[in-house]
Amino acid sequence: MAINLALDTNRYRDLCRGNPAIVAAVAGADTVWLPFVVMAELLAGFAAGSRGFENEAILRRFLLKPRVGVLYPDHHTVRVYAGLYQQLRRQGTPIPTHDLWIAAIVVQHELTLLTRDAHFNVLPQLSRLDEPSGE
Repeated sequence: MAINLALDTNRYRDLCRGNPAIVAAVAGADTVWLPFVVMAELLAGFAAGSRGFENEAILRRFLLKPRVGVLYPDHHTVRVYAGLYQQLRRQGTPIPTHDLWIAAIVVQHELTLLTRDAHFNVLPQLSRLDEPSGE
């Protein structure tokens, strides 16, 4: 079975820190995607940090790998976002706006989200991998 992952910001950082379970999950995936919001959060963090140039170079090398890419929103993404937003309002379980965008792009592309954030649990249609084995 194909495993197509989307990395949340916290799991990208775990990957860069060499977390064995995250390294294994990414190595075993057929494709690995960074939602545009994750890219924005990473670049903002790099700009605010003291190792921005080095961190950006690591990110560029990661993105050059053949199975890795960035996902940007399109018309379908904004429709999925609106549907998820409505669902969360009805449930009374809002999540941060950036994470709602991540969820929309993950649901749209039928990916599995690799994250540590438990608030994604309120979206049963979102496939998650939050506790890879060996962690």
